[in-house]
Amino acid sequence: MDIQNLLEHHQELLSYMESNGYSELYIQRFRDEIGWILRNAETKQWSSYTDIYLEYTHTPHSKDYLCNKRTIIGAIEQFDLYGNYPNGRRRHTLFSRGAYHLLVPEFQELIDFYCEAEEKRGKKDTTIYSESHHAASFLLALQKDGADSLEKITEEQVISFFVSEEGALIKSCSYKKDIAAVFKAGLVWNKSECGRILCFLPALRESRKNIQYLTGEEISRIRAALDDCGNGLTLRDRAIGMLLMYTGLRSCDVAGMTLDTVDWENDRIHIHQQKTEMPLELPLSAMVGNAIYDYLSSERPDSGESHLFLSLTRPFTPLDSGSIGNITGKIMREAGIRQSPGMRKGTHIFRHHMASALLGNGIPQPIISRTLGHTAPDSLESYLRADFIHLKECALDIAGFPVAGEVFGNG
Repeated sequence: MDIQNLLEHHQELLSYMESNGYSELYIQRFRDEIGWILRNAETKQWSSYTDIYLEYTHTPHSKDYLCNKRTIIGAIEQFDLYGNYPNGRRRHTLFSRGAYHLLVPEFQELIDFYCEAEEKRGKKDTTIYSESHHAASFLLALQKDGADSLEKITEEQVISFFVSEEGALIKSCSYKKDIAAVFKAGLVWNKSECGRILCFLPALRESRKNIQYLTGEEISRIRAALDDCGNGLTLRDRAIGMLLMYTGLRSCDVAGMTLDTVDWENDRIHIHQQKTEMPLELPLSAMVGNAIYDYLSSERPDSGESHLFLSLTRPFTPLDSGSIGNITGKIMREAGIRQSPGMRKGTHIFRHHMASALLGNGIPQPIISRTLGHTAPDSLESYLRADFIHLKECALDIAGFPVAGEVFGNG
């Protein structure tokens, strides 16, 4: 393992961390780790940074200790091999992630064929990732059960992946559909084996959960929390809350907004949707625009980063979808709603409110679909169940049906 580059340039890494606000304790951990690597590289004869980390696993250490070592050694690897500085989001590459790299070559070949074929057909990258990831997990489970080739896979093994011995459902219908997509594509690659395994996939009923929705009272309290400048919400939190409330944008699209997303002259918002990979244009209301302007002019860090919403502490990295979700939870805490266990409080509940509110006001469904950035007409169906105004119009009078008196009793 060549450590000459690290020897000559490690001070640049430490200086970067000092100038970007990392704590002295954290910097000292990097300094100590680099020193240990430089002192022992010749005698230990490591071949990679993974070997350096594995050195710590030879003696007993806590899980948290090893996790910290992976993070620090992985960051040093990123700097030494690729010239990447820490940014608070980049993960180490000491170990491959997911089930794919653990599969036997035949199973990997099936996954590779599927990915290549579906990419040529134009399937979205996110869909390819989800389907291939679930299929790899499925194949790995069968591989661990002794089926290290497609020919050895039995119907009993396939069924046991989805249903427990007691008959309880382990994997969902949508999970099965993802696996089926890979094997359907694989029919061109190996028709006999992929077709045989497709026949083993069980017939599962697609279930739909009741979707929690925001009540009128909750909406009023959220609005009051966003308007209250004396609570714990920052200007960034308020701007994000306004966007979610009045545009119905997905959390990934809010996180992906850049400084040029907002067209101030024409009062428009222009985004490229991450889920559908399609452009979306929305009107910029005064409430949303004012909230974003207040954040930009009074709170956003002076940074060369092009993303609109940044962390509040150094090194001021762009927010991701998870961060947007955390801010949603913070807004609901300030509003004093949805604090009981199991209550839905993610960002999608605002999108659901937007759709049901438009439906309740008689806005045509094609317009609602365009507003929410849907590409498929049936994407709106799940929101129809909360359109109580129009659902009540479908109610039937039960006066003509016999009902036992006990139903209306005071028992």
